[in-house]
Amino acid sequence: MSWFPTRRAVAICTALATLAPSAVFAQAPSVEAFYKGKTISLIVPFTAGGLNDLAARLVARHLDRYIPGKPTIVVQNQPSAGGLALANRLANSVDKDGLTLSIMGRALPQFQIMGDPNANFDPVKFTWLGSLSSYANDAYMLLLNTTAAAKTAEDLRKPGPATPLGANRTGSTNVTFALLARDVLKLNVQVVRGFPGATDITLAMQRGEVEGQTIDLSAVLSGQRDLWTSKKVRPVVQFGRLTRMADMPDVPTGRELVSDPKDKALLAFAELPFFMAMPFAGPPGIPEDRAKALQDGFMAMTKDPAFLADAQKIGIDISAIDGNAVRKLIEDASTTPPDVLARFKTLVAE
Repeated sequence: MSWFPTRRAVAICTALATLAPSAVFAQAPSVEAFYKGKTISLIVPFTAGGLNDLAARLVARHLDRYIPGKPTIVVQNQPSAGGLALANRLANSVDKDGLTLSIMGRALPQFQIMGDPNANFDPVKFTWLGSLSSYANDAYMLLLNTTAAAKTAEDLRKPGPATPLGANRTGSTNVTFALLARDVLKLNVQVVRGFPGATDITLAMQRGEVEGQTIDLSAVLSGQRDLWTSKKVRPVVQFGRLTRMADMPDVPTGRELVSDPKDKALLAFAELPFFMAMPFAGPPGIPEDRAKALQDGFMAMTKDPAFLADAQKIGIDISAIDGNAVRKLIEDASTTPPDVLARFKTLVAE
């Protein structure tokens, strides 16, 4: 008499087993099925025309070919305090479906590591796709007009009127390194803040409103190449380098200009973001298969000859690292000694 319930149970289980794959498929479409016909928003938390904007538009032109389903990628400029507001939104309120990506402010992880109350995110948890640059062939320069009285870093250590440097806002790398030049390298500079982006500062330099700025070599070559080739500007310090670039053998690195071990440690922490110089990320919690597709697609794109040719045309040097390498840099930065963090925090909080 017990066979009927058993037979009935087997039949029910068989039916469920038959239905289960369809139900699962309906709940979790393949990556290709999900992205087909969709649009990815690639957000740039900076003004148009700068290096980050150019890099994001470069990626938008090529990444779609390497994502299953070939979604459309649309760039949106949303300037936001050096990207801090966007990072908070990406971590806490953006849908975690893989349809929102961003080029990130590379210095933003440091603010969270220092315990900044405005940094409401854990940088390790972002879905890091990778970085277009590891700074292997780049430098972050203190750049002056050739008409400026100061011609070298040593000139900037002389007494007299301070040389005005244009800068963005808190959270931006150019603010941080202008302050480091002033307070750690002891250069006689004045930090003039409030410019929306590098393009605006460059225009102010041309008008004589400021004499210089701190900026990537790649940003100058991609956005203002004529100023560089016509020698209307000159580098006086190169940051983000352990050694001098071959193309700038007479320009000292920031680390060469300090001797105190604590100053060197401070510069080491400050320069860490350069080694993930153009990072792209999505929010935490993107479904694992979509996250992997985005990460794999990003790295495959960086090896594409058409992508590399396009990057060379606009002056962006590609020395890409993957998302795991970006995450490792952030994890390493989080081990910085508390006294160094405290000093850096005081500097950037100004």
